[in-house]
Amino acid sequence: MFMGEYNHTIDAKGRLIIPAKIREQLGEHCVLTKGLDNCITIYTESSWIELSKALQSLSTNKANARAVKRFYFGSAAELEFDKQGRILVPNPLREHAELQKDVVIIGTGDHVEIWSRHRYDNYNDEVSDSIESLAEGLEGITL
Repeated sequence: MFMGEYNHTIDAKGRLIIPAKIREQLGEHCVLTKGLDNCITIYTESSWIELSKALQSLSTNKANARAVKRFYFGSAAELEFDKQGRILVPNPLREHAELQKDVVIIGTGDHVEIWSRHRYDNYNDEVSDSIESLAEGLEGITL
């Protein structure tokens, strides 16, 4: 299970260090793609296969299904770690998440998210004011 928040920087070439604890859980084969809320998402190989199957089962007759498939598959890239534990984040993904220098890497249970520090701080400010009402809308879980 992915947990925690890690602060890192991305260099001008788009290289980003992934914390060792997260790298170990991701394994050798993982996928990086656009995420919701303008972040980047990293999936383990097994999670990506599961998501891919679910997306492929959607009917291409529906415009929203086609759009979601394009969103995830069109931006997906297999990750490769260098000897320093860095990944190269492709430019379209950096633009999607507005990654420039300060980056936050977050474990979210079944996947990892990469956010620009600025976007994540803004998101946190918005959500923290309404977390109680958001939690009330969830069924089947007690926090």
